[in-house]
Amino acid sequence: MTPDPGLLEACWRDFVLGVVQGLTEFLPISSTAHLKVVPVLAGWGDPGVSVTAVIQLGSIVAVIAYFRADLAGVLKGISGAVRRGQWREPEARLGIAMVIGTMPILIAGLCIKFFWPDYAISPLRSVPAIAVVSIVMALLLGSAERIGPRMKQLTQVEGRDGLVVGLAQVLALIPGVSRSGSTLTASLFDGWKRADAARFSFLLGIPAITIAGLVELKDVFSEPSAGGVLPVFVGICSAAVVSWLAIDWLIKYLQSHSTWVFVVYRLLFGVLLLVWWSGSASN
Repeated sequence: MTPDPGLLEACWRDFVLGVVQGLTEFLPISSTAHLKVVPVLAGWGDPGVSVTAVIQLGSIVAVIAYFRADLAGVLKGISGAVRRGQWREPEARLGIAMVIGTMPILIAGLCIKFFWPDYAISPLRSVPAIAVVSIVMALLLGSAERIGPRMKQLTQVEGRDGLVVGLAQVLALIPGVSRSGSTLTASLFDGWKRADAARFSFLLGIPAITIAGLVELKDVFSEPSAGGVLPVFVGICSAAVVSWLAIDWLIKYLQSHSTWVFVVYRLLFGVLLLVWWSGSASN
């Protein structure tokens, strides 16, 4: 068991975790995997599900701020649909798709919370499992990149799209899958343009990430830890800043580039993890 760090060390660790969270939450490379692996490689041990879920709140602050105009349009569209029955307006359909797409991961998350109490220490969170999952998801994203027709835009979204992408989002409960990666892969298979697929993935992630963070908030702040609340706050802030930059970069990048760079990264990440784990296990 590693000793509890001092206040400055705890703040530094959570700052680094926030940077890792911000870089990886919205890029299709799995924030959960990196938040598990980076601390282990640094010798800090597994920070646990609760801490990483709360640091995700920084990412949700960033995505809400970045897409504030889109969210305002969704609320306006839903309001207009309720008052005047205009359910076919693009903003109303986007709101419906977001609600439908959130239900699968909400149900699955509740089932894990209540019926799988040892999930945080399950084999699914082990380094070799994360490595294998990363390689599999890389192959799936590469397949989607090759065969996806890339014609659908965000203004064409329907409730069915919310269900399809929402079911893919459930896979993100498995460390190494990547919520952004699974939803982007499903969207590309389903014919979305890359940048529109990313925007929908980000918008759909708002309820899921928010709920996950708030559920774990009480546990993190009620459990004694080095530095108390301050290190977690530092992690949330660093995650917010870096998440904003990552969102802005990815949206612009996918307007003129493919996802192959992420496919290659995930393959290398998975292979190198397996090599490192094999070497550690043999020592």
